[in-house]
Amino acid sequence: MSLPSFLITGAHGQLGQSFAWLDKSTKIDASLILLGRADLDITQAKSITQALDQYRPDIVINAAAYTAVDKAESEPQAARLINCTAPGLLALACAERGISMLQVSTDYVFDGSSTQPYPEDAPTNPLSIYGQSKQEGEQAVLTALPSAIILRTSWVFSQFGTNFLKTMLRLGQERSELRIVADQIGGPSYAPHIAQVLLALAEKLFESKQNPDKHRPPSGIYHFAGQPNVSWYEFAQEIFSQAVKLGLLAQAPSLTPIPTSHYPTPAKRPAQSRLLQTRLDSLLGPQNKERDWRQGVEKSLLSLKSTR
Repeated sequence: MSLPSFLITGAHGQLGQSFAWLDKSTKIDASLILLGRADLDITQAKSITQALDQYRPDIVINAAAYTAVDKAESEPQAARLINCTAPGLLALACAERGISMLQVSTDYVFDGSSTQPYPEDAPTNPLSIYGQSKQEGEQAVLTALPSAIILRTSWVFSQFGTNFLKTMLRLGQERSELRIVADQIGGPSYAPHIAQVLLALAEKLFESKQNPDKHRPPSGIYHFAGQPNVSWYEFAQEIFSQAVKLGLLAQAPSLTPIPTSHYPTPAKRPAQSRLLQTRLDSLLGPQNKERDWRQGVEKSLLSLKSTR
């Protein structure tokens, strides 16, 4: 029996590069079709239909997104085009062809006012244009394709692209003192871990399509975030501790914890966005709980060290 084919958008983004890295470094029981914007522009219906008709994938994983949280405040139309309108177009094209789809979303759909981790069915109330665009994207996908899966994740980092870990490493080389926000709490998520979860969900979707009488389609909203939950300040502490151990820095900069009010940004962020991932753990089993973001920090730093 031939392997299932998973078409992945956003090949040049942080998550897309993580899929490519996994495809080279681990055994994946699927054929991955990684397409960048030049090959599949999700904002263009014609580009979507051409790609889907050419490759005829079993599953589509939309890893393309507008992720510039602060810039979105001054570019709301661009954010909504890529994060809402485009996923809706993609989902509609998938629905017309009987193709299953997974959409990546964010913890920023929540306002952070809860004192408890957010379950999958918690009411959303985004504080930023970015969060609003991702929430609207969720709704657009599920309206066009009710059988789709939405995976919300948070604080994405890796050796690829632009992210908090790489920014900290750069600033640690440039400065001896840093002030880091300490009153925002969430789960840092290693991009290859997210990719692994998406592949596992895609495999479940494929199984359900192959054996509809035996497997119930795992549709709807799921949460995944690395553990344990920490503040940005604690995240930075771990990054610098490991960077020094691995010889990427001679010594860590002095870190000062500060409140969000001392570091104003164009976009408001949730004070706490801990994600409860009950549905995912139930579907994927105990192995899903093994994804510790601190392991991701080590792997990211080792990869960055090897390229120096």
